[in-house]
Amino acid sequence: MSIKKYKYYFRKPKSAIVRDVFKTLAIAGAVCIAGNSPYFWLNLYKELLGLGLKKYPKKKVKDVFYNLKKQGYLEFKYKGNQLYVYLTEKGKEKAGWLQIDSLKISRPKKWDRQWRIVIFDISQLKKTYREAFRGKLKELGFLPLQKSVWIYPFDCRAEIEVLRKFFGLSEKEVRLIVARNIGDDKALLQQFGLRK
Repeated sequence: MSIKKYKYYFRKPKSAIVRDVFKTLAIAGAVCIAGNSPYFWLNLYKELLGLGLKKYPKKKVKDVFYNLKKQGYLEFKYKGNQLYVYLTEKGKEKAGWLQIDSLKISRPKKWDRQWRIVIFDISQLKKTYREAFRGKLKELGFLPLQKSVWIYPFDCRAEIEVLRKFFGLSEKEVRLIVARNIGDDKALLQQFGLRK
């Protein structure tokens, strides 16, 4: 993926409804409605109500679907008398970026006094992914320990696994180490607002 394409996909949609449509279709896979009905948009809206889009007005939902189809994110396909609305490959890629963009690590009330250290060795051929991965670690609150070594005090195994899989990185390229003792950690404790 080129830097230009990466920056395009990493842009956040400005509208909450657009994010919700991507999320809904990514989870549901496809929305099926009666394809020969003159009430297409009404039927589509009713179907989407059950998928969490009921907080938006019908006209807004219609406009978003129309625009996303026009931009190549959605596809409408007939199978018999049914019409299926689903994400195209371009739409799935965008939905994936949105999932990554919404990642958060929960902070427990009590620290278990273990450090999570992410080390990565991602080749120059995957420079875009390396930069995106590093940027996401920073956004999640990790701090750099060394050049390709980042540290965080709370459990983040699931989030690192999601990132690793999303960027198509192997376990050799990205490793998560849990350690109790990392030497002098006073500055890190202060930066993360922790006490031993």
